[in-house]
Amino acid sequence: MIFYVFFFLMIRRPPRSTLFPYTTLFRSLKVPFANEDHDYPREPDDYGIGGWLRDDSAVLLYDKYDIWLVPTEAGEAINLTAGRGRADRRTYRVAGYDRGAEGLDPGEKLLLVGFDELAKNSSIWTVDLAGRKLELRREDERFYSIKAKAKEAERFLYTEEAYTVFNDLWVAGEDFRKPKRLTDLNPQLDRFDLGEAGLVEWASDDGIPMQGILIKPANYDPDRRYPVLVYYRFFTPRLHRFNDPVINHRPSFYVYAGDGYAVFLPDIRFQVGRPGHSAAKSLLPGVQRIVELGIADPDAIALHGHSWSGYQTAQIITETDMFACAVAGAPVTNMTSAYGGIRYETGLSRMFQYEKSQSRIGATLWERRDLYIENSPVFFADRINTPLLIQFGDEDGAVPWTQGIELYMAMRRLDKPCVFLQYHGEPHHLKKYANKLDYTLRMKAFIDHFCKGAEAPD
Repeated sequence: MIFYVFFFLMIRRPPRSTLFPYTTLFRSLKVPFANEDHDYPREPDDYGIGGWLRDDSAVLLYDKYDIWLVPTEAGEAINLTAGRGRADRRTYRVAGYDRGAEGLDPGEKLLLVGFDELAKNSSIWTVDLAGRKLELRREDERFYSIKAKAKEAERFLYTEEAYTVFNDLWVAGEDFRKPKRLTDLNPQLDRFDLGEAGLVEWASDDGIPMQGILIKPANYDPDRRYPVLVYYRFFTPRLHRFNDPVINHRPSFYVYAGDGYAVFLPDIRFQVGRPGHSAAKSLLPGVQRIVELGIADPDAIALHGHSWSGYQTAQIITETDMFACAVAGAPVTNMTSAYGGIRYETGLSRMFQYEKSQSRIGATLWERRDLYIENSPVFFADRINTPLLIQFGDEDGAVPWTQGIELYMAMRRLDKPCVFLQYHGEPHHLKKYANKLDYTLRMKAFIDHFCKGAEAPD
């Protein structure tokens, strides 16, 4: 996106004397405008733009936290949020409702949404593009999303939600002091104990500060230890989001919390070249932390992941016996064979994924053969002692379902406990409701057997 900003500036061909500031702009501001948390083996993306002023006199650029007003002619960039974002570790972004094609009025008050990086809650702010005055309008343990603005009034349609609060529609004036609720779409939620979501903090094996969401079960008793379902990717920004209780490829958190499970959603930090091991170094100390807190029964912890997280699940259980059982949906299990394949849905070679993208190896198979083997669970299946459930649709367009067969056959050859669920005619995420329901029930039965001692179905 920043490329297009500079392309626009060059097309306009300002005087040579005004081009110089753009060659040194980002150096002089001394803050990164590219993703600071980038952990892929490729160049990082930028944070994007917040819009153009209507007269093209300036553009709003984002760094990780703050918003900058950058003139298109000579002049200094102005930090509209006065550096408070970086100081408070709060990300400010322009509210995302449609303003039409005219651009931003230089005299208007701009509505912003803030997000606290540590507490994970939202806030609503205004900033005066003329006076640069940042003012707080609303903040709570909620996630806010601005949907629309009235055409002829300073009134806004928005949603607010939390783990136990459905994202109904609200309307408010510019000050957001007396918002009015417009809908009540899920009144039946009052009949259920959905548990309680909060943050847990720990350090990875590399000393990196980590966070995760811990959902305590319904009727939580601090004197009891509970079975735990661990499901992971980068979930903490969803601490104050409502999780639709749908039937799909992932477990419904509300169902497990309502049935006496704690649900743990740890963040993961990756290392290029060793994605599997770095996932273990992030996740395992987090699981140990909830055991130390007296919440988790150390003998009744299940691990679940799908796709990229499914790969991590399969890899992590080659490094630990911490889990009573594990569920891996659509996992890559052999990076050497997956590397030479294609994505059946698009026809794309899978090589890009390992060299530059999600799988994070950062080299070709022939440059770092050792890393492809090191990060492939099938080569270390002899170390797996965790009962494993593998799920695949046999028309998966993203991950060849033969990846599941490879690990399943290895587990069976090694006389390891493993179940393989093959769904005919299904893609990467199950589409047919009957199959989604079947998987949900079988997954729950598998986890209940190993974590609660329930009788195993036939």
